[in-house]
Amino acid sequence: MKIGILGGSFNPVHTGHVRMAVEVLEQLGLDRVELVPASEPPHKRGEDVLPFDLRMELVDRAIADIPGLGSNPLEAERPGPSFTCDTLTCYRTKEPEKELYFILGASTFLELHNWHRGLEIPALASLVVVNRWEAADDVAGFVAEHWPEAAPEGGSRWRLPGGNAIRLLDSPRLDIKGGHIRRRWLDRRNLSLLVPDGVRDLLEERADEIARYWGERTGA
Repeated sequence: MKIGILGGSFNPVHTGHVRMAVEVLEQLGLDRVELVPASEPPHKRGEDVLPFDLRMELVDRAIADIPGLGSNPLEAERPGPSFTCDTLTCYRTKEPEKELYFILGASTFLELHNWHRGLEIPALASLVVVNRWEAADDVAGFVAEHWPEAAPEGGSRWRLPGGNAIRLLDSPRLDIKGGHIRRRWLDRRNLSLLVPDGVRDLLEERADEIARYWGERTGA
């Protein structure tokens, strides 16, 4: 069984996240892609991060009725910062028979050397680097620098000695950022098409709670 893993703070989850998951699911023929909210995002420890349970509910609303997409709350089971290497180790321990694909954007991929044990991640799962092709040269250079043992398999795929692969995947680019969503929500602007309808509705249903983390809203 082939499982894609898309992690993030999801503060909140938005259309870009969901579209990325669908693209990888379809293009690689995976059985399932799971969105995995970080319980304690190591790079986002500010007070504006919503509680884990609420971010988890937002994810579930975002992917409702989309075949092949699911969520996984495993980060809530572990104390401390939610490091990707630990998340993938949990997956491999609990479901060793599954083939894992860790999904990330090209700009994030190019920062892996700054992550906690980031360069060890390809030993735990194949990497799916999602972006338009203008990033291809940068990705190829990064692979050659940090995993010189990786064997090229065409212009967009490399195979590591352990069997996992690094693959660059072309996908429509939706340049949506969580900070933009939070700012627009605070300004009471229309979030249609920036977040799934279920996410937009839940943000309004839980507005009083969310305002304690994102700040007070403007206007009437």
